[in-house]
Amino acid sequence: MEADLFTSESVSSGHPDKLCDAISDAIVDACLAIDPNARVAVETSVKGGTEQGIILLAGEVTLSGDHPDYESIARTTTADIGYDSHSIGFDSTSQLRCEVIQKITAQAANISQGVNNSEQGAGDQGLMFGFACTETESYDVLKGRYFPLAAALSQRLTRRMTNARKDGTLPWARPDAKSQVTVEYSGGLPSKVHTVVIAIQHDDALKNDFDGDEKAEHRFITDEIRKHVVEHAIPSELLSEGYRLIVNGTGRFADPGGPYADAGLTGRKIIVDTYGGMGRHGGGAFSGKDPSKVDRSAAYAARWAAKHVVASGLATKCEIQLAYVIGVAEPVSVRAESFGTSSLSDRELTSRVISVFNFTPKSIAGKLNLLRPIYSPTAAGGHFGRTPGVEGAFPWEVLDQAKINLLQN
Repeated sequence: MEADLFTSESVSSGHPDKLCDAISDAIVDACLAIDPNARVAVETSVKGGTEQGIILLAGEVTLSGDHPDYESIARTTTADIGYDSHSIGFDSTSQLRCEVIQKITAQAANISQGVNNSEQGAGDQGLMFGFACTETESYDVLKGRYFPLAAALSQRLTRRMTNARKDGTLPWARPDAKSQVTVEYSGGLPSKVHTVVIAIQHDDALKNDFDGDEKAEHRFITDEIRKHVVEHAIPSELLSEGYRLIVNGTGRFADPGGPYADAGLTGRKIIVDTYGGMGRHGGGAFSGKDPSKVDRSAAYAARWAAKHVVASGLATKCEIQLAYVIGVAEPVSVRAESFGTSSLSDRELTSRVISVFNFTPKSIAGKLNLLRPIYSPTAAGGHFGRTPGVEGAFPWEVLDQAKINLLQN
């Protein structure tokens, strides 16, 4: 009998798309630091080249006060991620090697009048999903996440690769990396890791340590990734004998990489940002948007509510859908689904969620304290499933016992 498998992926902060998310979110944070009610919608695109790379900033910003230095934010964020040398694919520190182009205007008046009214209507129409499940709750290092296992593990792998590069554990590693984890299920429950796929950019000169023998170089990288990344990040009870590890499937992923090898764009990794494909997605990206944009804030609120439902014991799997109309505060629909894992009907579950959670943009921003510069850390490593005391918690990941009690009654 064939195994029941599910796969999720993640990408590191140095992936070109995540680099763009980081720049866009750094701009959001800088604007909110000046004006908590700033309206921000900024997209970033990057591309390296043999002579010169480019960072393009485009979007709308309206705030009370002086605008931040967008070019400086873009250059500093890129350098902090690790792209400060042309030899590895991008050098944001050099005016000669990197051009920054800005096309940032004010928010359109017709949008502004619907968002800035006394009730604070939604910044756009759209639908958002939040998801939670109990798959991570059997493992100590994953407890409290209420998150799909494959997505949690793939996120841990990319965060680990970034940390191991920065702390010198993997001195040959470069910023651009990906992970992919396939989990095997038995009886509907995760049982073990079936396959781990890693792609990690590395120093081209590493081959010199092996006298140009690329196969020996590849074996070394694979062994280092197994020891310092995979077996460090994934609980040992999930790594049974015979799990498959594939590192740099083409054989090499050497300099230059990053934006030199692949263009980047804000908002292109929405499944990586959320639930690894296990929960549905409304289609709107998060990065580069202030909390008045329900693409972002309502997706956070839906996750917050779904996590409370599962933590309350009312279901082992819960998905919540919200939908909005531009300029209108109340969502046009709220729907909770338990996929048959609750003793309550979905209608009753929905009724309890509506009675406990207020999903207007103003309430969401207030309850989750969103009108502050907290968004840069979300740009890599996932927006959900990160718990207190481990990688740091986002407000939408923190459980409120009072709300759990209300849901149960």
